[in-house]
Amino acid sequence: MRHEIKVPEVSDGVTEGTVVDIAVTVGDLVTEEQTLLELETDKAVIALPSPFAGKITEVKVAQGDSVQIGAVIMVLEAAEETPAAEAETLAVSAPQETAQTTLAPEADAHSPSETPATESTGGESPESSLVAVPMSESPSSTVDLQAVRKGGQVAPAAPSVRRIARDLGVDINQVQGSGPGGRVSETDVRDFVRATMQRITGGSSTPSVHGGSTALHAQRPLPDFTQWGEVTRESLSRIRETTADNMSYAWSTIPMVTQYDKAQVTEIEAFRKQFNRSAADVDRLTMTAILVKVCAAALKAFPRFNSSLDLAHKELVLKNYVHIGVAVDTPGGLLVPVLRDADAKGVERLASELNEVAIKTRERKLSPAEMQGGTFTISNLGGIGGTSFTPIVYAPQVAILGVSTSEMQPVWNGQDFTPRLVMPLSLSYDHRVIDGADGARFLRWICNALENPLHLVMKG
Repeated sequence: MRHEIKVPEVSDGVTEGTVVDIAVTVGDLVTEEQTLLELETDKAVIALPSPFAGKITEVKVAQGDSVQIGAVIMVLEAAEETPAAEAETLAVSAPQETAQTTLAPEADAHSPSETPATESTGGESPESSLVAVPMSESPSSTVDLQAVRKGGQVAPAAPSVRRIARDLGVDINQVQGSGPGGRVSETDVRDFVRATMQRITGGSSTPSVHGGSTALHAQRPLPDFTQWGEVTRESLSRIRETTADNMSYAWSTIPMVTQYDKAQVTEIEAFRKQFNRSAADVDRLTMTAILVKVCAAALKAFPRFNSSLDLAHKELVLKNYVHIGVAVDTPGGLLVPVLRDADAKGVERLASELNEVAIKTRERKLSPAEMQGGTFTISNLGGIGGTSFTPIVYAPQVAILGVSTSEMQPVWNGQDFTPRLVMPLSLSYDHRVIDGADGARFLRWICNALENPLHLVMKG
């Protein structure tokens, strides 16, 4: 039986992707779940598998093509007929996508001889931006912006309505339907966008163009640079587009403050090196892994740093889990894998997980799910250099830790100066949620834990 294979719905808000690799040609016999091609979206590189075994009779795309969700990419003659109850046109099964993928291996952030892996982020990110759209003629009453479906419930809506929601960057599960059984209509989606924009802009149905927004400045027309000399244009990768959008959003919406401090890490660095002398490559201990554990403990001691601000409902969302993202510099752009439940894991296990992520990255097997849900981020530039920097908070998180290069410095111990390895730390935070005094206490707590790890277990 002849079947058209279409690009699946990989994630809310994703409408198209770029074909980066085609694994089969016309005439090839494929098995069920065999990879047909790889598709890069603004959040991930996803391998699209065959839904069943058969023979490829047509390939309708080429490497580098931009394809829409739902577009036919190949035609396959099935080896066996599927049950009559199944639809003749099948979409490829693909992992749910909510974040960027593809990482570079993590390096020891404080060993100059090793390749650095981490970098400042603004990001994961990952939150879809809402846009102003024409509204329906007869809008309904005020829309409740709180998620109305939980526990895996699926919003009842027609495919056309889901497509509109994706195009507008709306999570359809947050839209309250006005139809029978809570069915979501196109009007419901557009009213949801209108209500959201009004709350964001303080009551106006469209954003103000006079507020001096950094994001708006970026949209101004550019001059003709060729009048001054030769230029070369380079297309932005989808990851870079997403990063630029998220950076602009974070910079223009979050009032950020950066706190600086220094930790003496002479003893903990000596332990790390001693541990690695007998450790296998997959178990090598990095300073980033140690920082993940220290920050996880700090977040338990200071829960406001493990929260998100919900201005629409005038609430602070305090999370009872600790998932820490690690900003990673890759040839394709900045990405943030997430280590889950970092507070419940030992440093050795966290180090192994970081190394496993690096291996999966090289093989392009990191799933989108491994890039979402972070509650705090670490950006380690120690392997590159620099004495300090100001990382951008990764919305909707409220804080991010920046790490610069450690160096030997003379430190006064009360009697004389002694050489100590000193690590510069930078903590950026959302000043709407965190006061300066709390920011200083949080960062000093981290420094104390690095200088005396026993500090981690003094309070439970």
